[in-house]
Amino acid sequence: MNTLLVTGGAGFIGSCFVRQWLVEEQGAIVNLDKLTYAGNLDSLDAVAQDRRHRFVRGDIGDSQLVARLLEEHRPRAIINFAAESHVDRSIDGPAEFVETNVLSSFRLLEAARRYWQGLDEPQARKFRFLQVSTDEVFGSLGPQGAFSETTPYSPNSPYSASKAAFDHFVRAYHHTFGLPTLVTNCSNNYGPFQFPEKLIPLMILNAIEGKPLPVYGDGQQVRDWLFVEDHCSAIRRVLELGKPGETYNIGGNCERTNLSIVETICAAIDDRLPELAHGPCRSLISYVKDRPGHDRRYAIDAAKISRELGWRPAQKFESGLALTVDWYLANHRWVNRVTSGSYRRERLGLLSASA
Repeated sequence: MNTLLVTGGAGFIGSCFVRQWLVEEQGAIVNLDKLTYAGNLDSLDAVAQDRRHRFVRGDIGDSQLVARLLEEHRPRAIINFAAESHVDRSIDGPAEFVETNVLSSFRLLEAARRYWQGLDEPQARKFRFLQVSTDEVFGSLGPQGAFSETTPYSPNSPYSASKAAFDHFVRAYHHTFGLPTLVTNCSNNYGPFQFPEKLIPLMILNAIEGKPLPVYGDGQQVRDWLFVEDHCSAIRRVLELGKPGETYNIGGNCERTNLSIVETICAAIDDRLPELAHGPCRSLISYVKDRPGHDRRYAIDAAKISRELGWRPAQKFESGLALTVDWYLANHRWVNRVTSGSYRRERLGLLSASA
């Protein structure tokens, strides 16, 4: 049992975990991904020839497929990255978020329970089900304080509500059935290979191309930013040392307003591409109607994972953002291929605003 079943392993965070694991750890990975719009096999090119990596295209809600993979590969852990994850899309179409983040995820959890209950005692004791969740389940903070592992859930979007619902199922399965579960709640991720509907890659690409840089409301919404490689190293630490039944907050210790993020990206693009005819890029910033139910501030208290598991983020925001900007500048092919579907960096999440 030295294999992991990773779900959603062709997405942004999942693919980073797969690449990082195969470089730094032992053992194999079975990578189950449905390949929706945000899943991209190009993100796995670096490990495509690694014999320890097996990619399977499929749905976590396909109970027969999941049961077959568990029986065939006998993994020691399941790490669930699979999710619909964009708040704006959840406003336009909440049903798909319920289907994937709650119902299909529940079927995965049930398959994990049945598999775990069939293991012999030493293997069952070592097994883990790790749910990768978000700080958005906690709702919105005031100007002070930070989310801890004991903060009550108070989701304010269909996306965060769907993630909260499944987090509760995971905890319930530990307390009811004894399933050895772990839950991580992370702050906003950024880094290479992120689908350009999210703030940082969207602003990088729009700034390069001279397109508007839409800032919601007054731009003073605050988020804690976490470099994706740091997030994945934290998940590995939780998998190795985390106590079953516990939750761990993962943060980057880096609060920034959305407007300051956009301005920092503008400065980075101006510095790297001074020849752009539309520069300075700050002239592209435009203020647009705020997103319905937009939480004002998130901040993560990551003291528990630091104190109990010895994990801290390696990247400062400035160095992580520089690496990210340089990656998007150097990887036009990946960007072109990942945006070749229906998404064209248009504004999403407006239906409720006009209802």
